[in-house]
Amino acid sequence: MKLVRYGAPGKEKPGILDRDGYVRDLTGWVDDINGNTLAADQLDLLKQVDVQKLLKIDGIPQVDFRLGPCVGNVGKFVGIGLNYLDHAEEVGQRIPPEPIIFSKWTSSITGPDDDTLIPSGSIATDWEVELGVVIGDGGSNIAENDAMEAIAGYCLVNDISERDFQLKRGGNWDKGKGLDSFGPIGPWLVTKDEIDCVHDLSIWLEVNGARYQESNTSLMAFKVPFLVSYCSQFMSLQPGDIIATGTPAGVGIGLKPPQFMTENDNIHLGIAGLGTQTHTVTHPRTLTGG
Repeated sequence: MKLVRYGAPGKEKPGILDRDGYVRDLTGWVDDINGNTLAADQLDLLKQVDVQKLLKIDGIPQVDFRLGPCVGNVGKFVGIGLNYLDHAEEVGQRIPPEPIIFSKWTSSITGPDDDTLIPSGSIATDWEVELGVVIGDGGSNIAENDAMEAIAGYCLVNDISERDFQLKRGGNWDKGKGLDSFGPIGPWLVTKDEIDCVHDLSIWLEVNGARYQESNTSLMAFKVPFLVSYCSQFMSLQPGDIIATGTPAGVGIGLKPPQFMTENDNIHLGIAGLGTQTHTVTHPRTLTGG
C-alpha cells in the first residue's frame, strides 16, 4: 500500500493510492495516517479495503493538490549520520564504529513539495536525500533478526541541514538539523511488503536540474535491520517514529567549492518506488508551504 495525507497544512485527510496512482479517501476507515494506523494489525485491516470503491479525489496528487507529510503526529524523528562511505569521504570523515544518532525536531516536518525555508542567519543550508524507515509495532532492545517486524514501511526524506549551525555552534548536530521546514517526508508511506529489497533502491537529488546525488541504498554502511535494532537500545521505538538512514555523496558541503541553497533554488529528489519531492527555496517573508 501507498498511504498518503492530503489537503491543506494542518487539515490533512488520510488517503491511499489506487492502482492508477490516484488518491482514494480513507476517511471513515482511519482518522489519520499515524502511529495508531501503522501497527501491523491495523495495516492488515487496511489491506482488506477495496481501494477502487473508495471516494476518488479529483486530480493528480502533487500536481493538482497538495500532499502533506505522509505520517502525522510523529513522536520521534531520528537521524543517522555518516552512513555512506562516499559521503563520509567527501566531508573528510570515516564511517564511525557505531552509528551517529541525532534528532530532527518534529516541528521540522513538512509535506513533500512544501517550500524549504532558509533560517535567519543561515549561510550554509544544505540538502540530503535519504531513505526513511517508518516504525510500525516498535519496541525496545529489538533483536536485529526481529527488526524487520518492527517496520511499517518506508518513505523519502530530505534531511535538510544548516552546516554552520550543525558544526560550528557548539554541542551536537541537532542545532542544524531540526529547523522549520527541514524535514519534508513523503509523498507517500510505502508499506514494506511493496519493497522487494530495501537495500537495492536508486537514490538521487538535483538542484536546479543538475544532479548532485546519485547512489543506491546498497551502499549504506549500517543496514536497516541493524539501525532499527541499534536505535532501540537507546529509546523505545513507537508506531509512527521515523529513522532517516543517512545520505550518499553529493551534498553541498562536500563540493569544491562548497555550494549551498539560495533563494529560488529548485530541489528535486527521489528514491525508486518511494516517489519524488520538489522544493522551492525561500525566506520567511515568502514561505507558502506547510
